[in-house]
Amino acid sequence: MPQPPQEKKPSTGPASLLAAGEPLMASLYAQSGAARWGLSQAQFISGLERSVCKRFLEGAPTSERLKEYLLALHVEDLALTTACIEGSEAAWEYFVQEYRGYLRAAAGAISKASRYGANPQELADSLFSDLFGLMDGKRGERSLFRYFHGRSSLKTWLRTVLAQRHVDVIRSRRRLESLDAEDGEKPVLPSDRLQAQPLPDPHRAHYLSCFTATLQHCLKLLSPGDRERLELYYARQMKLAEIGRQLGEHESSASRNLERIRQELRVLAEQHLRDAFSLSDAAIQQCFEYAAEDVPIDFRRMFPDAKPESPRANRKEPA
Repeated sequence: MPQPPQEKKPSTGPASLLAAGEPLMASLYAQSGAARWGLSQAQFISGLERSVCKRFLEGAPTSERLKEYLLALHVEDLALTTACIEGSEAAWEYFVQEYRGYLRAAAGAISKASRYGANPQELADSLFSDLFGLMDGKRGERSLFRYFHGRSSLKTWLRTVLAQRHVDVIRSRRRLESLDAEDGEKPVLPSDRLQAQPLPDPHRAHYLSCFTATLQHCLKLLSPGDRERLELYYARQMKLAEIGRQLGEHESSASRNLERIRQELRVLAEQHLRDAFSLSDAAIQQCFEYAAEDVPIDFRRMFPDAKPESPRANRKEPA
């Protein structure tokens, strides 16, 4: 017996969901600082759409899931790269000024472990033309920045790109060495070649250890109310609306309070890393970068009395 046709649900793509969330879009736009690059809200939203479409390839997410994803993005970095794609001179000058030194330092750390590696300065500087995207006189259209979606920080993404380029250099030079090998010399076999994985930073474990100890220390400095908010959000995995209902406040107030606590906690953590471990500003920044990338902190251990409200994973989805 033929079945009656099922009613089709209207498809709602990520782009239309973004358009529907006007207050959130305005908030993210203001938070990103995109205006200082001359980036309009429409241009900024196009960057968000690129990120969302890449993340949710399987189809449109729910509005709640989309909101959680957007709030976890590094919107300042995404605004900067989007402005570079759009040809903002101010954005590009800022990027060169702020990131050239970081790229060269990262290239040095990546390439020093191998005799096949490229010159660190050459490895770092080789990125700039591709990031700028100046090809056939059409700036931005082929920029590598189009592959940055804000799920990690821009520094973490750049380091990953550098590491991959370093691997490519090693593979190329090993192939040439194999071709130039004298008769009777064992060639470099494909199985001997370096796998395409970023080389580890020898200081990474130390930085993560410092960060973990610092966070545990700084959490004790918070007021009981602020500590409770972090417990509800990170340890019990409660949504902002649920936290608001439990604490008798609006969801937006719960969001603002969490952001305030995170900012205060960062200030405390930076000071403790500087005082207790004698870390430089660059090393402190690296601590936060590695912590954000690996999410090594077990919040349930920091809040041992917490009982999860849902079976979701113990950590937030990486950006």
